[in-house]
Amino acid sequence: MSELEKKTGRERGEEWWQTGIIEMSPGIIRLRGYEIQDLIGRVSFPAVIWLMLRGELPSEDQAALLGIALGAAVDHGPQAPSIAIARMAITCGVGINSAMASAVNVLGDVHGGAGEQALSFYGDIAVALDQGATLDEAVSARLGRFFAEEKGYVPGFGHRFHPIDPRAPRLIEVTRDFAARGVVSGRFADIAEAVEAEVARHKRKKIPLNIDGATAVIYGELGFPPPLTRGLFVLSRSVGILAHAWEQSQQSDRNKGPLPREWLWAYTGTPVRPFPAEGDEGK
Repeated sequence: MSELEKKTGRERGEEWWQTGIIEMSPGIIRLRGYEIQDLIGRVSFPAVIWLMLRGELPSEDQAALLGIALGAAVDHGPQAPSIAIARMAITCGVGINSAMASAVNVLGDVHGGAGEQALSFYGDIAVALDQGATLDEAVSARLGRFFAEEKGYVPGFGHRFHPIDPRAPRLIEVTRDFAARGVVSGRFADIAEAVEAEVARHKRKKIPLNIDGATAVIYGELGFPPPLTRGLFVLSRSVGILAHAWEQSQQSDRNKGPLPREWLWAYTGTPVRPFPAEGDEGK
């Protein structure tokens, strides 16, 4: 008989799910060991996010910087697929939760995943720095591998809509301010700016940092691993998704598609053709 089989039913039930995140029983809710009533009114939402993900409370400055990154990426308008999908879903008669789920489900590698990719890219450079390379050497080597072996755009740089993403320079400026006060090191800001400069040298034109690359800088400075960067973006963009779903729910549109109905798609199939006469099928 196994050790689990020897335990009482209650003990087996308690071991079925194990978590270090929450303790809950009648009249008791503790998050990471803190009584929920002690957190309420004393701890900001970004600080609670940090606590839930990291296990410890952040400093006020750490929570503030996390909140700044989260606030910067909440929305990018209905031209962003996630926002458009939320609005279209509402016009199909679903509830806000379904509209939000539909939108969040498209935040993948192409739309929503660039922050994770950017932080992984920065992390490779940081490892090289730890191994003794200079910043220029580390950046040049990583970009050299990217251009030789990988496809697509350098993650975190360039934007299909903005010549310069207005969010990115401000986020780097804020990161520098926090670094000057010793809240973060500024290392990932250095890496991002060095990558931007090296990409410009290689491409012979400037391809500026975008929101994904800039928020990746902050999440890296704060010590978040790359996979959590994608989750944090989902949290951030969910605010815009909720706002657009709610706004659309207050309008009278029904089944509103991606384009006005007078703008139809381009048909690229077989031209119009007669249906075969009886007896000619298969000839």
